[in-house]
Amino acid sequence: MKRISVGTKLHLTVMLVFLSFAVAFTLFQHFREKQYKVDNLEIRLQSFNESMDDALHYIGKNDEKTLAGYVRRNKLPDLRVTIIMPNGKVIFDNIRKDYQNFANHANRKEVKYALKYGSGSEIDRNSSTLKKEYFYSATYFKNDGFIIRSALPYDNNLTESLRTDQHYIWFSLTAIIILTLVLYKFTGPLGRNITKLRSFASKADHNESLDTEDLMEFPGDELGEIAEKIIKLYKRLQSTRKEQDVLKRQLTQNIAHELKTPVASIQGYLETILDNPNINEETKLQFMQRCYAQSQRLTALLQDISTLNRMDDAPDMIDFTSVNISQTVKDIIKETALQLSQKQMTFINALPENIVINGNQSLIYSIFRNLTDNAIAYAGVGTEITLSAVDDGKEWKFIFKDNGIGVSHQHLARLFERFYLVDKGRSRKMGGTGLGLAIVKNAVLLHKGMIKVENRKEGGLMFTFFLQK
Repeated sequence: MKRISVGTKLHLTVMLVFLSFAVAFTLFQHFREKQYKVDNLEIRLQSFNESMDDALHYIGKNDEKTLAGYVRRNKLPDLRVTIIMPNGKVIFDNIRKDYQNFANHANRKEVKYALKYGSGSEIDRNSSTLKKEYFYSATYFKNDGFIIRSALPYDNNLTESLRTDQHYIWFSLTAIIILTLVLYKFTGPLGRNITKLRSFASKADHNESLDTEDLMEFPGDELGEIAEKIIKLYKRLQSTRKEQDVLKRQLTQNIAHELKTPVASIQGYLETILDNPNINEETKLQFMQRCYAQSQRLTALLQDISTLNRMDDAPDMIDFTSVNISQTVKDIIKETALQLSQKQMTFINALPENIVINGNQSLIYSIFRNLTDNAIAYAGVGTEITLSAVDDGKEWKFIFKDNGIGVSHQHLARLFERFYLVDKGRSRKMGGTGLGLAIVKNAVLLHKGMIKVENRKEGGLMFTFFLQK
């Protein structure tokens, strides 16, 4: 079974709704016009009934001759007038004179309505007396004690007068046809373009090639713009996916490489101890200490990888609380006091008291701890570290700098890359993982800030970063 296209469905739906509305409106207007003409005819007959009653009062007679004469003088051709008593007895009829033999009219619809409401009518009822169809309208004159009923036969003249205006119907049909063609002309191309968009979506779903040249099939309208944006977005996603795959492979290779070194060292030291049971205790202790150092490096590497993964994969799951940065930095200075002393380095803490922001305590600690560890490891002996901050309204501007050896320009732009080491041999000797500054950058970005690094003119590095309050 052939599948109906989106364009065909759209066209048929719009056409069906429009045609239904148009037909319903035309029928409504038709019956409304007919009812209007019926109401006008009833008003004319009711007016005649009232005029006849007034005339009888004026003349002061209601004999057969007077009644018949008044009916003849009316302007309605073929008018039938009947006078009926409340009990249904006919006392006058201008068409048949043997009304004494008429059936009782008490149950006639128009008579019953007249007795109950003062007036009544019935459309298109066959007269049992004259065997013809009539339009009846009756009026009850309570003070006079009788009902005047006027009626017109359903002949060609009356049918023609009650017929609705055919010009309106023809106008409606013409308008429907024209609008149908217009809608077809509009929905047809729209449906075809939607089908093309579906084809593009199908190609994208199956990883098929999408070329910008395919856009030539679309018109230069909104659909063409949508198609162009879809293709560009798809290509961008494909490019991003490829870049992510490359980065993922590089990251996996770097992790494997970084894990390989400490694991191989630990394995080598342990094999030496196991293969030489008579090794002296001093040498064995030295090897065990080296194994422990490598295990610490391995632990640090795994912790750094875990921190980065947590920021990449589940940033929304990281809890934010009030963090006192001033106190955090003081704690870091105490923790690194021995390392600073061994390197004859000085840490100048120029932060104002009680800098409090809304952030994650662990990540804020990682920012300042990794910057400090990086300076201790690479700035050089006898250098000076300075940390200051400026209140910029909605955020704090931090400046972390040293007066060490700095970094060559070729390496400066890549300092925040994962596993990027300026001096790989020296970095591993110092226990670096190549992830410290990557953690710093990602943590700053997670706190909706920014960070940059540059060489100072007087020597050393300067990190400038912002953290929202």
